[in-house]
Amino acid sequence: MAPFDSVTARLILLLAETGSIGRAAEREGIASSAVSRRVSDLEGRLGVVLFDRSAQGVRLTTAGQAYAEGCRAVLRAIADLDAVMADFGSGQRGSLRLACTSSALTGRLPELLARYAGKHQGIHIEIQETGAAKALLSLEEGRADIAIVSDHYDFTRFEIQAFEDDRVWVLAPPDHALASQIQPRKDIAFETVIEHPMVGIHHTGSLDRLVAEAAKKAGRPVHTTVSVESFPALVRMVEAGFGIGFLRSTSLHLLAGTDLVCAPLAEGWALRHLLVARRKSSPLSAAMKSFISLCSDTYVPSD
Repeated sequence: MAPFDSVTARLILLLAETGSIGRAAEREGIASSAVSRRVSDLEGRLGVVLFDRSAQGVRLTTAGQAYAEGCRAVLRAIADLDAVMADFGSGQRGSLRLACTSSALTGRLPELLARYAGKHQGIHIEIQETGAAKALLSLEEGRADIAIVSDHYDFTRFEIQAFEDDRVWVLAPPDHALASQIQPRKDIAFETVIEHPMVGIHHTGSLDRLVAEAAKKAGRPVHTTVSVESFPALVRMVEAGFGIGFLRSTSLHLLAGTDLVCAPLAEGWALRHLLVARRKSSPLSAAMKSFISLCSDTYVPSD
């Protein structure tokens, strides 16, 4: 058996994620032929087929799934070893790798990071802005130390603590039929607003899933006129009259300069929580300990 190759291991995981040799090669900045050659050489050494190949892309075989899981375990161990060794230094230098959703970065996180950086000038901060599912995957694979994500996921494999409360608000143009029922800062019932056509956001994202599940429980259909991939785009499409929209309280600053009206949803499920998550088995570096402590000390629950 050939020695473990971390570069090839990361390529295997990237292929499993993208399902495409071309996209994996583009992400890594190498030629597609080089990716194919590495995989073929590895399959030859192992004596197994790791991927089913078709015109639609590549997909892990059963053997490939077992190998990919092993790669994750080894890469996690390597990342953990690096974190442990960092603590043997002076404690004045190191890194903090965060995987965060956009809602975290539009809330209090930037100010918190500025405060943290001021106290720990030798700590290099790396930020991945991504969806919650990918942020948690980064934790699993040792590519991030801490994730800050919404609470709408399975956290059984992680240690978590509250970071920020984040209520869901509904917004509408001032001439919309719903506008007359919206009063500033006064809660409005979800059943009152779901009957109206809406602008969707981040299909399968946490907010989209939250609204869809609430509508399903209420037995009401969701009428999405158009979907967008960013909250600024959602605000603009609501302004243009495509329907109502749903926005987190951490993103309400996007309404500055508009004449949109908004109100928080009254239901308990609409009060979401952003969480600080880390892998249970990962060692706590000095940089991680300081940041987690700062998050805990500065968290203020909603009334």
